[in-house]
Amino acid sequence: MKNIVILISGSGSNMAAIVQAAQRERWAEHDGAKVVAVISNKADARGLQFASAEGIVTEVLDHKAYPSREAFDAALAQVIDRYDSPGQPVLVVLAGFMRILTPGFVNRYTGRLVNIHPSLLPAFAGLHTHQRAIDAGCQVAGATVHLVTAELDHGPILAQAVVPILPGDTADSLAARVLTQEHLMYPRAIAQLLRQT
Repeated sequence: MKNIVILISGSGSNMAAIVQAAQRERWAEHDGAKVVAVISNKADARGLQFASAEGIVTEVLDHKAYPSREAFDAALAQVIDRYDSPGQPVLVVLAGFMRILTPGFVNRYTGRLVNIHPSLLPAFAGLHTHQRAIDAGCQVAGATVHLVTAELDHGPILAQAVVPILPGDTADSLAARVLTQEHLMYPRAIAQLLRQT
């Protein structure tokens, strides 16, 4: 069984889309994969309630309780590694996990640490992607699923979805259309990655 651990910081809508796709498409039967845990750095993350209701183990690791980014990442890795199984290293999925991970953490999970970013990378890495795309006069925006590397919002691209930027779009209206595509694309990209490993 390929164990999937999802990291969230908020509503967990992408996490929910992945969990629902795993159930609907029967990943456990077809791909030997299962979402086994959802971990958040915030105790009030709404996504934890959804995961718990689905029977998925949830854990909270408050980053503020650690003296450094490295200390938090080391503790997080210890929790994640509990879900490793012999010959089947855990797949770590970032779904709105709002922490910049240290190079040591990223290197530990090389090739099995996945992120979704709300822009068409390499354009608009970092924050405020939708407003930046509008301000730049772009005609399209979108989202990117990629393997995580030590460089923020870089790494091999696994999938992208494109949406038009419409006249009168605000950052919020554009974000809502992009999020709809994220919910479709992220589970597909993970399923494809699972079949390749």
